[in-house]
Amino acid sequence: MTPLDDTIAAISTPLGEGGIGIVRLSGSDAIAVAGPIFSSRKGERLSGAESHRLLYGSIKDPFTGGTIDEVLVSVMKAPHTYTKEDVVEINCHGGMVTLRNVLELILRQGARLAEPGEFTKRAFLNGRLDLSQAEAVLDVIRAKTDASRKVALEQLSGGLSGKITALRDRITSLCAHIEAYIDFPEDEIEPASQESLLKEIQDLRGELSVLSGSFEEGRFFREGLKVALVGRPNVGKSSLLNALLRRERAIVTETPGTTRDVLEEHLNIKGLPVRIMDTAGIRESHEMAEREGVVRSLKALDEADIVIALVDGSILPDDQDREVLERIRGKKSVVAINKSDLPAADPSLDAYLSDYSDHILEISAKTLSGLDGLKDRLLDLAANGASSGDIAGVIVTNVRHKVALDHSVSALRRTSEALASHKPLEIVAIEIRDALDSLGEIVGVVTTEEILSKIFSEFCIGK
Repeated sequence: MTPLDDTIAAISTPLGEGGIGIVRLSGSDAIAVAGPIFSSRKGERLSGAESHRLLYGSIKDPFTGGTIDEVLVSVMKAPHTYTKEDVVEINCHGGMVTLRNVLELILRQGARLAEPGEFTKRAFLNGRLDLSQAEAVLDVIRAKTDASRKVALEQLSGGLSGKITALRDRITSLCAHIEAYIDFPEDEIEPASQESLLKEIQDLRGELSVLSGSFEEGRFFREGLKVALVGRPNVGKSSLLNALLRRERAIVTETPGTTRDVLEEHLNIKGLPVRIMDTAGIRESHEMAEREGVVRSLKALDEADIVIALVDGSILPDDQDREVLERIRGKKSVVAINKSDLPAADPSLDAYLSDYSDHILEISAKTLSGLDGLKDRLLDLAANGASSGDIAGVIVTNVRHKVALDHSVSALRRTSEALASHKPLEIVAIEIRDALDSLGEIVGVVTTEEILSKIFSEFCIGK
């Protein structure tokens, strides 16, 4: 595990030009490292500065005496900081040359370049955040919609960890109850007491299952709903993508096979981030580029959470349409009958298409008719009928958390079975502790260096 007794530094603002760029330091020597390169206009020293106060001055190279930049420096003293260590932030003009020069000076003064996510990792290791809150920091940064941000912020403020801690406390009480009988083997569990234990285990399993069940909805807010637009060539997929985006993203021509690759764009549908993929028309082709495009289209169809299959309502379905429709059987799908602004070729088309999907609706990518209904249908399918705006309460968005919850549910099921079949109480206690440890992995009470490295490696350097 990386030592916490050194001082780390990194550029904490994005690469490129900006009004302000920040170089951040954290560690017991942060003030001592930054002090020699900072020259205050009022003669103030960082070592004597009040905590949480900005100082105006310059960063100077102590080896050459040259000025690097005019800066504002904030000194924040432990423990009232993000990492619970002394933190110094140097606010420079936002050019990469300046920021790199300042960072190089700091490293020459004895600081170490921070690893990805190391500031947040230190916040976790120092008890400032639990592990689920630390992961939520990244979710807040990556949020693509306001709803996604609210879900991440709820976890950052301790919503999930509070729920998990309360459940762990109840399981801990169960464990203590069982182990009390192990310590005094002459006492047997009375039928009433065993019934009470089994009921509590059942209640816990139910609550954990509900929490785990929120993952399908929650992961959409974290990762985005993946939607594939599929159909035969020239059915209007690219036109629909442009209509949903309200801009000309995809090339639209009368020539079939114009789209040769999968185009991916992001939409915000009533707070739900949607990754929508315009695919190449699915058909037999001897042209190499188009054939590769069809292969990628089929892969996108297989990986999508929801598929929108387009058919042209102004002409009768052909074999290419039927091939596409056969591929969406059994998937969450919407069949959109495009070109509703033109006369319908077959009034009974809805009935024919209902054999392939439960969700049929008419749209026009040209006039934008029916697009609001299409968006609502996507939301209904994503949330399994739940309201798109219903994100109240604790929602699980992280697959690591869901796996741990499911493992805890399984351990409690085995606990019930062992208790009901009068197996040795030592076995019962082992299963309860397994459930407890699984929940502990979510908040970081139980963890390993491998888990921490995997989590924090996803962060940018400087956070």
